[in-house]
Formats: sequence, structure tokens, C-alpha cells
Amino acid sequence: MHPISANQVDPSSGIGSLRGLFVILSLLPIVFFISCSKDQDVDVITGTEDSESESFFARNGDPESTFFNEENSRQSRFALNDSVTSGRENAITRAVEQASSAVVNITVKEVVQSRRSLFEDEFFRFFMNGYDVPREYTSIGTGFVISQDGFVVTNQHVVGGSPSSVNVALTDGRIYEAVIVGSDELTDIALLKIQSEDKFPFLQFSHSDDLHVGEWAIALGNTFGLFEDGQPTVTVGVISATNRDFRPDPNNPRVYTDMIQTDAAINRGNSGGPLLNSQGRVIGINTFIYTGGTGQGFVGLGFAIPSSRIEMILSQILDSGEVRFGFDTGMVTTSITDQLVYRFRLPLVQGLFVTEVNRNGPAIEAGIMPGDIILKFGNERVVSQLHGDAILRQYAIGDSLSVELLRNGARYEAVMLLREKAEVPVQNPQQP
Repeated sequence: MHPISANQVDPSSGIGSLRGLFVILSLLPIVFFISCSKDQDVDVITGTEDSESESFFARNGDPESTFFNEENSRQSRFALNDSVTSGRENAITRAVEQASSAVVNITVKEVVQSRRSLFEDEFFRFFMNGYDVPREYTSIGTGFVISQDGFVVTNQHVVGGSPSSVNVALTDGRIYEAVIVGSDELTDIALLKIQSEDKFPFLQFSHSDDLHVGEWAIALGNTFGLFEDGQPTVTVGVISATNRDFRPDPNNPRVYTDMIQTDAAINRGNSGGPLLNSQGRVIGINTFIYTGGTGQGFVGLGFAIPSSRIEMILSQILDSGEVRFGFDTGMVTTSITDQLVYRFRLPLVQGLFVTEVNRNGPAIEAGIMPGDIILKFGNERVVSQLHGDAILRQYAIGDSLSVELLRNGARYEAVMLLREKAEVPVQNPQQP
């Protein structure tokens, strides 16, 4: 056998090549069949998807109709949204929707005389008198409409004593001027009247005497002046307690009795806003919060004047323009001032100076005389006329009131029986 060089060709290799070509050609039909089989598998899969797609369109309409499919999808979404919306509605959302349009933002401007010095230096300001400069201050609060013709209820401390202007803004953007019909500083209630002939949405009162601790309480108001967007702030809590009493403070002698306590958040600007029950009716006026010395923010203790007291005060304001005692003490008093001390040589004490006594009233029956100084009503020290009136507001017809007096340097105690104020008949003068 001879070796084959790299340049030589084995004669048998041609036969092998032919055999290999023959084998390849013989296998082509098999490969082609396998390829066709794989193509058919793909077609089957594709055909299955098309079949499912046709089945989907068959259930929902003509596959060529794009509008039908989109409309059906929209209807499905609307049905779902309606279901979700109805599930989110509850007594609170309905109460808020019903009451919001009757809640108003109150803007009050008041001109205050402030003292300004002619000199900037502290030394000169100490020895030189300044001069009065009128300054206009603006404050905000909340109120709510209680009648179709535009009567509005709010806190007295919202409108102040003598505002230069009062504006009322509704949720729909309308702004009106308002006047103060009457107010009572001691109970912190004021009644306004919108100066317009328009008709207004209004709220109705509910009885606050039958409140249940733990029931829903909804507070609406102009919290921090956010009412500018046209909607009051809504906070929700429960009735935490009822019949909370706060004794008159000489620095703030307002009478807060039978107050409603709630944990619905009340903050600056909420004063005068309504506290609602779950039916959307007014059960109180949001008035003040208790911070517990932690600052100015809400800590879960808010208090509202009950609707029963509001209705009583409003009826008196509408009848006479002011709030009066239901009983008569039979005397006239005034605060002790420096002028009275110097004029009548009175002792320098805090109290009330008796100037007049009715000869048929409870005071004279108790032994009280003009010139006496009242030091106490009951167990509470009297500081001023307003403070004394605030203390008397806690008494009613038929109560016995103990009075501590100072007369000629000696202290006495008298007891007055408070009775209904007698109506004095008016006599017509005789014609000459």
C-alpha cells in the first residue's frame, strides 16, 4: 500500500462522496415532513388563539366594530364606579353634602386705636406721651345660615364688639355684607343678617338635650382660612361628653355651661361653625378648644355651645335685640373704679358698687343698700360688672343667691331669693 500525499486524491473517495450525497437526498423528504409538521404545530397554536379571540368577540359583538368594544368596556367601568361610589356613601358624606352650602366664611374688619410714640428711643418713649393711631385689623371665622332670608349664627368673639364691616362668603363664591342684629358676649353668640333679598340654603337645629355619648359629630369650618377655595373643612369625631361646665374667669368671663365635648378636630378659624349630627342637623356651635398647655393646636378636646342654648339666646335677641336675665335682682351695680374710690372714699377693692336699690326687689328684702360693695356672688369672687353678670347667668328663677357685702369696713352676708322680673305697666300721660 502506498502512502497518499497531500496532493493526491483517493479514487475511493469519489464513491464515498456519491454515497453521502445519495443518503442526504434520501433524507430530504423526512426533513421536509418534519419541518411541515412543526409548521402545522405553530398553525395549530395560532389557530387556537384566533379561535379564542373569535369566541371573545362572539360574546361581545362584531370584532370589526371597535366602537362596540370600547362602549362595552366603558359601560363595565361605569358600572364598577357606580358600585364603588354607592359603597363609599354613608351618613357622614350625606350630612356633609347637605350642610356644606349653608356654611359661610366670615371676614370682620375692626378699627382699633393704638398708641404710637413720637420718638423711637425707649428713653423718650418712657417720658413722652404718644398719640392715638387708628389701625384696621382683619379677622376670620365661620358661621352658618339658619333661615332662607339670610340670618347667620356665629360666635360673638368672631365679630367682636364694634366691627367696621362684616362680610359673608358662601361656598358658591357669592360675597355679601352683613349687619349684626344682636349679640351676647357672656354666652358668646351673635346673630347676623345678610344684606340681600336672595334666597339662601340653611341648616336646621336638632335637640341637643338627647345627645348620646359616642355618636358621630361632624365639624365644618374655615380652618386656618382655607375656605378661599369655596369649601369648608370637614372633620369627624364623636360626642366625647355632654354638660361640661366652665366657671367664669375674670380674664374671660364668658359663661360656658352644658357644653358639648367632641374629638372632631377644631382649630383656628373654626369658631362659629356648626357641629352636626349624622343627619346633617346642628347640635352646637364650635367655640373653643382645650390645649392642655401644649400650645395652640388641637389635642382632641373641642367644645361646642349646645343648640338648646343657642335657640334660647336667639329668641331673646330677635325679641328685644339683647339678652336679659329671667330674674330680677332689684338693684343696679357698677364696677369699682379709681374715680369711684376717690369720689366716695371707698376702700380699694375689687367688686361691684351698689348705686340703686328697688324698694320692691329681692335686694332690699335681703338687706342690701345703696353704697354697699358686693365682694362675692355665692362662693365666687366678683372682679367686674361683666364678671358679676357672668356669675349670675348660672342662676335661675327660684334660686337662693348668697351675697357677701362690704359696708363701712365690715363684711356682711345676705341671701336673695331670685324671682321673675315683674312687668311694670306703662301709664299713658293725661292729656292737658
